[in-house]
Amino acid sequence: MSDQIELRNTLRDRAGDRCELCPNAQELNPFAVAPFEDDNPEHNVLLCPTCRQQIEGDPAGLDTNHWYGLQETIWSETPAVQALSWRILHRLRGETWARDILDQAYLVDEVLEWAKQDPAGREEPTDDTPDEPVTRDSNGTELKDGDSVTLIRSLDVKGTSFVAKQGTKVKNIRLIGDPDNIEGKINNVMLVLKTKFLKKA
Repeated sequence: MSDQIELRNTLRDRAGDRCELCPNAQELNPFAVAPFEDDNPEHNVLLCPTCRQQIEGDPAGLDTNHWYGLQETIWSETPAVQALSWRILHRLRGETWARDILDQAYLVDEVLEWAKQDPAGREEPTDDTPDEPVTRDSNGTELKDGDSVTLIRSLDVKGTSFVAKQGTKVKNIRLIGDPDNIEGKINNVMLVLKTKFLKKA
């Protein structure tokens, strides 16, 4: 119990006595960001009951209006807050505003890998859910939203004055339902890239 009290106090100091995902300042408690289940402050965030219930509940039942503040928390200096914000935005990726935030966000590789270990982030297909085509890179490796890829050849970018050089790394790609193409940012420009010119990083 003393460890939990110490953890709560440490997180309250870090967060300024408010939920780290929304403005709520009531009934704040530590929440371990999976796969971690320890009392390390670096693996925990301070959450209000509303945020916790949303995160632990049905991913399809997220209250979109509650999560608009993620456009700020995704830029937190705390990796655990970044990872959890990315997970929620990824669950909300059917919303244009959430996809836009994901496109703009930058997470270092270690935090992105942590964020992608979301136990509830990917729904299993059901009989009512049509199978989407699998998107693969030039080596046949499956690509998913949020992956990083590398260009295997230089590409002229239409409508711009730059060439996307071989070896350029494109982070946080987005699948578009077309197995031959993905979307990704190069030089802060959102581009559609052919998967045959990419390999998973």
